[in-house]
Parts: sequence; structure tokens; C-alpha cells
Amino acid sequence: MAARMPVVFVSHGSPDALLNAHDAVACWGEIGRALPEPTAILAVSAHWEARSPTASLAGAPATIHDFYGFPQALYRMRYPAPGAPALAERAVALLADAGIAAGLHPDRGLDHGAWVPLSAMFPDADVPVTQLSLQHDGGPAAHLAFGRALAPLRDEGVLIVASGAITHNFDWIDRVAGPETTPLPEAARFADWVGECLIAQDIDGLAGYRREPGGAKAHPSEEHFLPLFAAVGAAGDDVPRRLRPNFAYRGLAMDAYVWAAA
Repeated sequence: MAARMPVVFVSHGSPDALLNAHDAVACWGEIGRALPEPTAILAVSAHWEARSPTASLAGAPATIHDFYGFPQALYRMRYPAPGAPALAERAVALLADAGIAAGLHPDRGLDHGAWVPLSAMFPDADVPVTQLSLQHDGGPAAHLAFGRALAPLRDEGVLIVASGAITHNFDWIDRVAGPETTPLPEAARFADWVGECLIAQDIDGLAGYRREPGGAKAHPSEEHFLPLFAAVGAAGDDVPRRLRPNFAYRGLAMDAYVWAAA
């Protein structure tokens, strides 16, 4: 029987991470090289929300440039990985078995929350990948539940990659700040608090993050934090390793977490 696959969470940062967030990109590459070879990837990105979790049946997922105002080099980038429609159907079946309504999309491609980090983790784009949406207005509990429902995929050679943000407040972003700039104190404090919760496996505390000082400011809206809960749910009792690349634009914590079975 194949070893259980890890679960990965990455903070994907700004859409231009591949051009400017060199420390984070190096971190993603390091994660990819250290992983067992997956049979397929299930990507859960902050940039796709649906009424219920929805998986893509695309056989050749398009590279979606879902942003504007960035350098043209970014719009020329493509991530031509093959799709994984059988994995999409399997994920929806697991969700249904857990009592979670889920659906399929015929051809949804990969948004930048998926293809940007995957471009560094698996630069050859040779691992089949499908994307699974968040549940709009589902909240932490719903995403923990759907992560737990998907955990059996780890024993089937599937790598679950959740992509969001540890901090995501546009008012905290300084576009002229370089990668060595001291992080915004509020952002650093919240990122450290998240790390403490995850290492201690204080999931109830983490789910109540909006009650913590700075929690609501770190995430004025929830969608970029919810992929973390999907990863935590899939990880089960595994304890994560925290990786801490430089902050991007002073206010975007670029932390990544890897949960590997003992």
C-alpha cells in the first residue's frame, strides 16, 4: 500500500508572486521536491467559490488570469497540466458519502490561486490536477467537514493542495515594500497566532479567529482563510510543519504548512 500523501497549505500572495515573491517561490519549489510523487492533485483555492463544493471535469484545464493591472509577463504564463476528471468525480462522491451536497463543473480551469503555486511546486506540469471550489458562506466548520470527507484521497496517492492566505487585508499592503522589509506588526502577530494554534492542534481556537485581536482585520472577508480549514480537516491528527518565507508587500504573510503522516 502506498504511503499516505501529505496535505499542503500555501499562502499564494499577490498574483505576481512568481515575478516578485522569490522567497515564497523557492519555498514552494522546496515543498514540491520533498513530496512523494502524487498520482493527481486536488487544488482548493480561495478564488473559486460556489453554492456547494464543485469539482472540475476539465480534461485540459485552462490557465485563468483572474486579475488585472499586472505586468504582461504574467498574462503570458500558462500551466498546461492535464486534468483529473476521475478525481473530480471521486471527490464529489466522498463529499456525498459524508452528507455534503457537491457538484461537478464541465470545464472550469485553474485560477491563479492554483496555478501560481503549482508552477513552482510541479514546474513540469505533468501531474493531473483538478480544482475544487470553496462553499460560499460555508465558514470554517463547513470547510473542516469537507476536508475531513476528502481525507481518504490521501491513501489513494492524491495530494491535496489548499491555497489561500494567512493574512489578506488590502489596507495592510505596501506595494513599494521590498522582500526584506520588516513585516507589519499586526500581520506578523496574527500569523504567529495561527502557527501556534496549528502546532498545538487548537482547531476550535483557530475556527474562532474573528474573536482574536486582529483576526477580523487580518481577514475582512473569509474566503482566503477558508482553504486552511479544508487542509486542517484533511490532515486529521497530523501535526504540521510551518514554513515562513518573507512577507510580500509587508502585509501578506506567505506562510506555508505541510502535514505529513508520521
